[in-house]
Amino acid sequence: MFTDRERYLYRKPQLVEVICQLRFPTILSISAREPADFQEAIRKEFPEYKRLQEQAQPKVSGAPGNLRVEEGDRITNYQFLSADGKWKVNLTNNFIALATPAYTQWEDFAAKLDLILSKFIPIYQPAYFERVGLRYINVFSRKTLELEGVPFRDLFQPGYLGLLAEEDVREESFARSGQDIEMAISGGCRVKMHVGPGMLQRGNVKDNEVKFILDDDVFMNGKLPVAQCAPALQTVHIQADRIFAGAITKQLHEAMEPTQTL
Repeated sequence: MFTDRERYLYRKPQLVEVICQLRFPTILSISAREPADFQEAIRKEFPEYKRLQEQAQPKVSGAPGNLRVEEGDRITNYQFLSADGKWKVNLTNNFIALATPAYTQWEDFAAKLDLILSKFIPIYQPAYFERVGLRYINVFSRKTLELEGVPFRDLFQPGYLGLLAEEDVREESFARSGQDIEMAISGGCRVKMHVGPGMLQRGNVKDNEVKFILDDDVFMNGKLPVAQCAPALQTVHIQADRIFAGAITKQLHEAMEPTQTL
């Protein structure tokens, strides 16, 4: 499942989004008033601002056979976007997140994250972080990689394929094949992962190419001291990189056109 190898930049990366989220005990002042001080601190990098009202997940209570479903609370989600729209900060009363579809390498992403946290922590002084997570969403297109006609079993390691790895089964026979996994991994981390073929839909437009999705969320839970969030983020990044390296074959690695090691 894991491979320790050099890190690479690719000419044809298949990442569609990277998201880092840090959860903390509820801070009511965040939802009680507009985060003007925080906006001013990051406005040079994130000049666009939106305020969204979102519905939380319904609350289920009671015993089996007598369950009660209550509507979830309304959540205020403050968004701060870069001028080009490619970087987004989300702030609610229990998490802060950074997301981008324009990820290049960890060091660049971490620099923006460091800027955000260096402003957020002094202003809101979270007691600790309850969850530190880093999610990489890869969607591999054989068309983009000039691998049309190559079966997925030649591109991904068998553990990520299930029955798709079997040579006596035609890939075209599957209507659905995927895995959803949560497990403990090294470094005190856990991973939640969805992996398998699928089709994407953007708005009302459906993409008819069957792509391979590798969506992994590596995280640490617990009462993590604020001063330890940087090493925790470095740890989850290392584990996510090891998972990616262990999932792909040499053929897929070369098709993405590695340009340099990091």
